[in-house]
Amino acid sequence: MRFLRALLDKQAGLFEKGGRLEKLSPLWEMNDTFLFTPGTVTAGALHVRDGLDVKRLMMTVVVALAGCIYMAVYNTGYQANLAIAAGAPALDTWQAATVAALGWSFDPDSWAACIVHGALYYLPVLAVTFAVGGAWEAVFAIVRKHEINEGFLVTGMLFPLILPPTVPLWQVALGISFGVVVGKEIFGGTGMNVLNPALTARAFLFFAYPADMSGDAAWIAAATSSDGVSGATWLARTQEAGAAPLADLDWWDAFVGFVPGSMGETSALACLLGAAVLVIAQVGSWRIMLSVVAGTFLTAWFFNAVGSDTNPAFAVSPGWHFALGGWAFGTVFMATDPVSAPSSDPARYLYGFLIGVLVVLVRVVNPAYPEGMMLAILFMNLFAPVLDHFVVRANVKRRRARYAG
Repeated sequence: MRFLRALLDKQAGLFEKGGRLEKLSPLWEMNDTFLFTPGTVTAGALHVRDGLDVKRLMMTVVVALAGCIYMAVYNTGYQANLAIAAGAPALDTWQAATVAALGWSFDPDSWAACIVHGALYYLPVLAVTFAVGGAWEAVFAIVRKHEINEGFLVTGMLFPLILPPTVPLWQVALGISFGVVVGKEIFGGTGMNVLNPALTARAFLFFAYPADMSGDAAWIAAATSSDGVSGATWLARTQEAGAAPLADLDWWDAFVGFVPGSMGETSALACLLGAAVLVIAQVGSWRIMLSVVAGTFLTAWFFNAVGSDTNPAFAVSPGWHFALGGWAFGTVFMATDPVSAPSSDPARYLYGFLIGVLVVLVRVVNPAYPEGMMLAILFMNLFAPVLDHFVVRANVKRRRARYAG
């Protein structure tokens, strides 16, 4: 480590003001601060010092995502191998060809086989996300002459987890470009964005290429060609005719995550473990999480009580809403984004509660779109500053009344 530190210090002059590579200083600073603690510190008594900086905050979120990342790799391979074992045609994809070339089986009961096959779907999406998104971050840092912020670390980890495993890689590049440039950089960069960048990228792909992102069927394995295997997600089955469209399904499988869907969103259990990490580390707001639960439960319970002879989604219980789709992932990792969520506690309660109400409304009332978490969070992102504004105004009014005499 001393050798590496000395090597970096030796090259530092090239990137400092007046150096030959001054314009590329954000790239050098990014690598230097990633490997070591910054050598400069803020001086003076006017600054508040805290043990939690941006880098530690972002790394805490990455640690909390570990369970979801594991399920993204394992469950994707498991679903693919399960489809093949069930009699799917020979899969004409590079993932399947690579598995065969490595001599691995397509056995869904083999942990290693599922990991290998799933990694061939997840890792390319992750690599493209960081390569393209990181390039945009570097371009804006160089043009604006500031350091590259750590904010993209979390965005880059979140985005692949909310995508289907068979999303074309060129769409991944296009989506993360839209999320970084339009969703964040045009507002001023990290800490200035109104919308969650990862969800903004996902929303762009959803509306631009709906057939590849969702539709009536989500891809369990292979691709969307005739050689592919597809089937309705469990969340989509809530719209199927019948008094109890989910009666033949196992809630525990949905909770653990052994169901088809976006790579990192299937396991509510993994999200729950991540929530524990974020709350204990005081990085994620438990007020928002709890309020989303309350809003979802009460709205789903209301629809259960009202009932419907024509819409089977009215009968979906709160427990199923919690376990299906991106509800758990959105509640833990998206709704609690400290930049796009409110900063005052009263606003956080209302913000989370309204997300819970909206997600059930979208799922139940709109049969064409069984998922609703993405739209609910993005919609409430727009109102987060308004909620904070009214909380501040209310506090000012109370203080004026208190000291009026």
